[in-house]
Amino acid sequence: MSDPVNDMEWIDEEAGPVVRPYAMTGGRTIPSSTAFDLMSMVVATGATPSPRAHLSSEHRRLLGLVGRARPIVEVASDAGLPLGVVKVLLGDLLDHGLILVRQPIPAATSPAQSLLLEVINGIRAL
Repeated sequence: MSDPVNDMEWIDEEAGPVVRPYAMTGGRTIPSSTAFDLMSMVVATGATPSPRAHLSSEHRRLLGLVGRARPIVEVASDAGLPLGVVKVLLGDLLDHGLILVRQPIPAATSPAQSLLLEVINGIRAL
C-alpha cells in the first residue's frame, strides 16, 4: 500500500504538496454541524482525542490553531485552506468533542443607536 504523504506531487519546494481540498475531507463538502458561521468562535476543549478519532494531519493542525478562541474565518486564513474544507474538518473535531463553537453575538443584542449617540455626546462634552 502506498503512503499518501510521500506520494504527493510537488510543484516546487516553496509551493509544497498539491492536495485537492476534497481529498482532505474524504470527498465531503457539507459539515456535520450547522453551528458554523463565518464569525463563530472556535476553541479547543483540551480533551485528548480518542484512538478511534482517526485525525488527519490537517485535523491536528486546525486543533493547534484553536488553542485560544478564534473566528472560523481567521482559522481558515491562517491554515491557508478553503473555508468549506475548514468547516468540514472542524465539524469532525466537534463530533469528537475536541472543540467548542460559540455563535457570534446577534445584531439585535448590540447597543441601541441612541445609546451610542449618548456616549459620543458625553465624550464630546468632556
